[in-house]
Amino acid sequence: MAPRSALDTNFDVDYVITYRFTDVSQTEARDGFKKLMQALSRVGLATEVRNGDSCCLLVFVKVGSEKRFAQEVYRSRTKDWLYGIRAAEPEKETRKSLNLQSLTEAEQFRIIHHLITSPQEEGGAGITPTQSPWKNVESIFPLHDHRFNKEWIKKWSTMTLLRAEDLDEIRDRFGEKVAFYFAFTQSYFAFLMFPAAFGFASWVLLGSFSPIYAVVNGLWCVIFVEYWKRQEVDLGVRWGVKGVSEIQVKRKEFQHEKEVVDPVTGETVQIFPATKRLSRQLLQLPFALLACLALGTLIATCFGIEIFLSEVYSGPFQSVLVFLPTGILTTFVPTLTAILTSIANRLNDFENWETSESYDSALTQKIFVLNFITSYLPIILTAFVYVPFGSLIVPYLDVFQLTARPFAENEKQLQTPQTTFEINPSRLQKQVIYFTVTAQIVNFAMETIVPYIKRRGFAKYQEMKSDRAAKKGGAAARVAIDDLPEEAEFLKRVRKEAELDVYDVSTDLREMVVQYGYLALFSVVWPLTPVSFIINNWIELRSDAVKICVEMQRPTPLRADSIGPWLDSLGFLTWLGSISTAALVYLFSNDAHGPGGTPVTLKGWVLLLTIFFSEHIYLLVRWAVRLAISKIESPGTVKQRRERFMVRKRYLQDALGQDVIDAPTNSTEKITRESLEEDARQSSLHNMRPQDHFWLRQRSWEESAKVGMDMIERMVPVQTKKEQ
Repeated sequence: MAPRSALDTNFDVDYVITYRFTDVSQTEARDGFKKLMQALSRVGLATEVRNGDSCCLLVFVKVGSEKRFAQEVYRSRTKDWLYGIRAAEPEKETRKSLNLQSLTEAEQFRIIHHLITSPQEEGGAGITPTQSPWKNVESIFPLHDHRFNKEWIKKWSTMTLLRAEDLDEIRDRFGEKVAFYFAFTQSYFAFLMFPAAFGFASWVLLGSFSPIYAVVNGLWCVIFVEYWKRQEVDLGVRWGVKGVSEIQVKRKEFQHEKEVVDPVTGETVQIFPATKRLSRQLLQLPFALLACLALGTLIATCFGIEIFLSEVYSGPFQSVLVFLPTGILTTFVPTLTAILTSIANRLNDFENWETSESYDSALTQKIFVLNFITSYLPIILTAFVYVPFGSLIVPYLDVFQLTARPFAENEKQLQTPQTTFEINPSRLQKQVIYFTVTAQIVNFAMETIVPYIKRRGFAKYQEMKSDRAAKKGGAAARVAIDDLPEEAEFLKRVRKEAELDVYDVSTDLREMVVQYGYLALFSVVWPLTPVSFIINNWIELRSDAVKICVEMQRPTPLRADSIGPWLDSLGFLTWLGSISTAALVYLFSNDAHGPGGTPVTLKGWVLLLTIFFSEHIYLLVRWAVRLAISKIESPGTVKQRRERFMVRKRYLQDALGQDVIDAPTNSTEKITRESLEEDARQSSLHNMRPQDHFWLRQRSWEESAKVGMDMIERMVPVQTKKEQ
C-alpha cells in the first residue's frame, strides 16, 4: 500500500504548541515542559511530542477524553443560551445535543483553544503564550487542511460572486470573525457595481467634480453602510452568533484596584474605577496631536519639496529629483508609524481595559487616526491648501532650495517665477489616481508577492545552510534525524507552518475601510475610482484566501457578530465624505479648474453654507434610509421570529401537555324537577355561600346557552313592536 501524502492527513492533530527553550537553563526548560504536559492532561487533552528546530519542541494536541469534550461543548452552548445567543436550551444529554446540532470544525477548534488558554477557574489549562509562567510557549496554532485549501482556492478562482453557502463554508472552517471580513468585502464588491457603472458614465458624460455624481455617490455611501448594518444582523442570526459580543472575555493583563460584591449576583467582582480610566483616556488627545504633528509635518514637508522640485526648480536632474519626496516618505513614514503604533499600544495598555473586546476597540480607534493621516492628508493638502492658496504659498517654498542646490547651475533655476507661475490643475486628479490605482497595486504586491518571495528565499537559505552543516558533520541537520519515515513529510510541513506569521483579520479590514474612505471622500475628483476598486477587490478576495492558506498560520476560529469598531469608522468616513465632496464641488465649480491658486474668487460664507446644508441633508437622508430599511423584513429577522415562535410553542406544549387547550365537552346531564330538588336538599345540608349559589344556577354551557336563548325570545316581540 502506498504511503499517504502529507497533505492528506493531519494525524488527527487539533493544535500544535511550539515550546522554545533558547534562553533558559536545562532545568528550567524541563520543569516548564513537565508543567505544560500536566496542564494539558488535566483538561482532558492528549499529547505527542516531536522535534522542532533548534532548541524547540512541537507538542501535538488532540481531544483525549471524548466525555470531557462533550461536556465542554454542552457548557459552551448552555452559556450561549443563557446570554440569549441561542434561542433554545440545548439538550441535557450531550450526545443527543451533538446529534441535533453537529459540531463544525471551527467550533471544535474554538472549544479546544478555550480549554488550552482559558483560566483554570473557568475549566481551562490557563496557557497564555509568551506570558508568565508560560514564557517558553511560543505559539499555539491549528494545522491547515491542505486538501480543503487547494479545493477552496481552485473553486474561488472560477467564481465571480460568492454565495451565502461559500461564506458558510468559511465560517465553518475559520470562524465567524474571518467570515465577517469576507462577507463585508463581498457585499462591498457587489455594491460597487452600481457606482462603477455610474462613475464610468459620469467620466464620459459629466467629467470631474459633477454635482450629480456627488449626490449619487453620497446616497450610495449612506445606503451601503445602512445595508451592511442590516446584513450583519442577518449573518449573525444565520450563523447563530447574534449578541455574542455580550460575552466578554476578561484580559489576563487587567489589573483591578478593588473588589466589591455584585448586588445582583452576590459574587465578588474585580473593578477598575471608570473615572480613573477616563482620566487616562484623555491622553488620547495629546497622542492624536502628536500623531498629527509628527506625520503631518513629515507629509507636509515632502509635499512642499515635491511642489518646489516639480513646479519651481528648472535645473538639471529635475525629472529625477521629483522622486526625492517619495523616497523620504517611503523611508520615514513606516518608521514613524511604527513608533506611533508602539505608543498607541502602550497607551492602550495603560488604559487598563478589562475585556479583550474593549481593548481591541480602543486600539482600533487609535490606529485609525494614524491611518487617516497617512492615507488622506496628502490629498487634503492638495485639494484644500495647494489649489486655493498655491500662488500665495509657492513663493515661500524657497526654503526647500537645499534639496536641489547641489545640482542647480545658477540661482535663477531655484527661484520662483513671479509672473508666469501657475498651479498645476491636474495635480489633484493625478494624486487621487495614484492612491486609488498605483498604491492599490503596490499594496497587493507588498501583501502577497513580497512575502511569498521572502518565504521561498528563507526556505532556500535554510536548506543550503543545513546541507553545508551536514557536509561538515554539524548538528544543524539533526532536527529531522529522529523522524519516522511515515511521519517525515508531515513533520516537515508542520515545521514550515510553525515559522509562518499569524493572520490578523483586522489588517485586512483596515485596508478595506481605508479604501472606502477614498471613495467617500475624493471619488468626485476622478469618477473612475469605483471602477478601479471593483477590479482590485475581486482580486483581493482571492489573494486573501491564498494568503490565509499559504502565507499565514491557520487562524484560530474566533466568534464575532460584526466587523467591530470598523463599522464606526465607515459611518465617520461617510459623514466626512458628505462635507468634503460638497467642498470640492464648490471649489472646482469653475469648469473643474478650481480657484487657480488665488482664493480671491472664493466666498467663505458660501463654502460654509454649502458644507452646512450638505451635512444636514446627509443626516436627513441617513434617517430616511435607516427607516426604509427597518421596514423591510430580511431573512435574518424572519428566521429569528420563527425560532422564537418555535421555542414558545415547545415550552407551551411541555407546560400544558397538549398542542391546544381542550375544547369544552358536551354535558349530558338533563335538568329535571328531581335534580332541582336534589340540589336544594344538598344546599340545605351544606353551609353554602351566596357566590356558590350564584355559580350553581346553570350547570353547563348548554344550560347557559338555553337560558340566554330564552331571554332573547322574550325580548324579540318587544323589539318587533318598536320597529313597527
